[in-house]
Amino acid sequence: MITDWLDILYKAFWCGCGALGFAVLFNTPSRALFAIFLCGFTAGLIKFTIIHPDVGGGIILASLIAASAVGFASIPVSHWRHVPPIIISIPSVIPFVPGSYAYRAMLGLIKFINQTEVEVLTKTVHNGAMTFFIVMVLALGVTLPMLLFRIESVKKVGIPVARRKKDKNR
Repeated sequence: MITDWLDILYKAFWCGCGALGFAVLFNTPSRALFAIFLCGFTAGLIKFTIIHPDVGGGIILASLIAASAVGFASIPVSHWRHVPPIIISIPSVIPFVPGSYAYRAMLGLIKFINQTEVEVLTKTVHNGAMTFFIVMVLALGVTLPMLLFRIESVKKVGIPVARRKKDKNR
């Protein structure tokens, strides 16, 4: 049981490192890097906990919940770090892009050209569909919270923060 949690923490740590690596690659402001690592780590923790056999969730559901958590967290975190929410959310979910499913789908297409077997086609379609649905739930999970809660800008989101005197006089 303890080794299962250590494995989940290990994978979540590397998700945070992957998010941090993509943030550095995209020239993200340094003030946002720690927040991106935390969002990537938290998303990895959520995803791999849901995928764990004791919980029994699928990869699509786990990706949706993790991406939604990143989307919801990116709004207040971006206000705290003074960056747009997209700066926090996109690098945090890039480690969840299903590269292995896409790779297997492409290999299946190449194999299907040479061997026209139903089993090869079935596996190829399965891998392609998994790739499509995981990418769609990542996009939905990241954008839906921003579409729901963002009226005009992040500065006007109703977060309970101490207001300055200048804001009260308006």
